[in-house]
Amino acid sequence: MRSTRRREAQEELGLTTLKEEKSMNKSILQEIERRERKARKMMNLENSTSYKIIYYLKKYMDDYFLDPILGFIAPFVGDVLPSLLVAPYIYVSLLKIRSIPLTLAIICNMLIDWLIGMIPMFGDIADVFNKAYKKNWRLITGFVEDDKETIQEVNNKAIFMGIMIFILSLIIYLIYQILASIYEGIASLF
Repeated sequence: MRSTRRREAQEELGLTTLKEEKSMNKSILQEIERRERKARKMMNLENSTSYKIIYYLKKYMDDYFLDPILGFIAPFVGDVLPSLLVAPYIYVSLLKIRSIPLTLAIICNMLIDWLIGMIPMFGDIADVFNKAYKKNWRLITGFVEDDKETIQEVNNKAIFMGIMIFILSLIIYLIYQILASIYEGIASLF
């Protein structure tokens, strides 16, 4: 009975036992170590060459409109180059951040960009407004900075992104087949 009153009095005063205090200190130290590991991981990623490459890709392809300019000047190069430049984004998301849902979202964004860019004339204009590199940059920085909303949104849409990748790939293939037959028809006239 006496120990019960003592415990109640300690709880009212906010006093803790030695065992509770040790447990709290251990938990605090574990949390500090977890945050330090996370900060080191973030710093290593931000200082990596691949992270800097995706930053500059975003900057030049979307901020300086190099993607739509390339599509307008050299249509084939403007369609093929973006598909090659997605590789650093995939590398960072898959191998550095290790997130399959993030990788699916990045691939889906780039396929949408590629599909838009394939449409003659309209695609080059629409490419100015569809900034896939910037979208992918925001997704990656959201994961690096541990933005809970971004991570939850990407993870919740992972299955949808996988389905979209399949559908977009089919559409791109069909458009490619149509454009190839049109170009062959035009070439045969000459």
